[in-house]
Amino acid sequence: MPLNCEIIAVGTELLLGGIANTNARDISQGLAEAGIHCYYHTTVGDNPARLRGALLAAQKRADIIITTGGLGPTYDDITKQVVCETFGIPLELHGETWARITGYFDKIGRPATENNRRQALIPKGGEVFANDWGTAPGCGFRAGDTHIFMLPGPPKECRPMFEQRLLPLLKAMSPETIVSRQLRVFGMGESSAEDKLRPLMERLINPTLAPYAKEGEVALRVTASAPSEEEALRLIAPVEEEVKALLGGVVYGTDDDSLASVTLELLRREGASLAAAESCTGGIIASRLTGVPGASEVFMGGVVAYTREMKVNVLGVPEDVMDTHGVVSQEVALAMARGVCAVTGASLGLGVTGLAGPDGDGSPVPIGIVCIALYDSRDGTQTAQTRNFGDGRERVRLMASMTALDMARRKLLG
Repeated sequence: MPLNCEIIAVGTELLLGGIANTNARDISQGLAEAGIHCYYHTTVGDNPARLRGALLAAQKRADIIITTGGLGPTYDDITKQVVCETFGIPLELHGETWARITGYFDKIGRPATENNRRQALIPKGGEVFANDWGTAPGCGFRAGDTHIFMLPGPPKECRPMFEQRLLPLLKAMSPETIVSRQLRVFGMGESSAEDKLRPLMERLINPTLAPYAKEGEVALRVTASAPSEEEALRLIAPVEEEVKALLGGVVYGTDDDSLASVTLELLRREGASLAAAESCTGGIIASRLTGVPGASEVFMGGVVAYTREMKVNVLGVPEDVMDTHGVVSQEVALAMARGVCAVTGASLGLGVTGLAGPDGDGSPVPIGIVCIALYDSRDGTQTAQTRNFGDGRERVRLMASMTALDMARRKLLG
């Protein structure tokens, strides 16, 4: 049976929103890698009674408890004392740890105080995790069938302590490996994707399939549990293929893929190049593409033609086209796409013009309307679409840039 773990983050500052609980995220990712399920994240303030209650609740439902925070030298660092009292384990001075702490203070020319000595108290008979990134060591012990591990709170200490000290131990304890793969979807919302995949999701037991809404797109996570990573990947493979068959071309990649990276790879494969002429997106397309290493092989460059004058003087958009159809029109987007190909020599040109808001331009065009065009200089074919991305300036700009990249991707796929 797979083990399960509960993470208890201790610190009133977490509850007040002063800092984000990144430790829980980092530990959860590592637990999945170790094949250990995490069903609960608990956050509790620096209060002995509430921490004791959280520990007793976790003991009933978890094989492993990992606490973060509260191992420092001050009066509100209560974790170690409360954990050991709750499970009836006495604390004792750990000589090697105390020597490390005093050595650190000698090095910086300050005396170690009595409250620093508290950091060298360790559960009797327990395990000690040396802290090479701070002064508070981690520690752990077993109480009945439950394994309890305590890690320091500062992320710069907690993360390496978990990865280098605790994670190898957890992997040795775990009989399973949990592997997840993400299928990345653009052009279909979370509810529509779930509707198409619902029969498959209800049928699956191992692997499982779940959709997650991300910024501008959807991720479909396929997760399998098996004795080895290789076996888990074998379980995942047919589910991936079934999802792609059900959803079709909206599935554009996996795991760390992005629309930009996939488009660039297709350009390389086709021996083609791309350039972008942007108005309302203000260079976001170019930024996304140049954020991928090696983009210069196939991305020729971009022009931010934000004003009418730039569209005319740099991209060669005819003034009569703007006068007749309006600046926000498919005709202007197509002229921009053709113009950027002429300027850069690119095989494919993208043109984007629209109103991101919050104010209009005096025309009857509603806020959120964006016209996106793609021109292929190799054969002269072109296509354009008009989309309404609704309210919210940043959302409109994001969706316009992603839709433009997706147009190029689909063109390259044929």
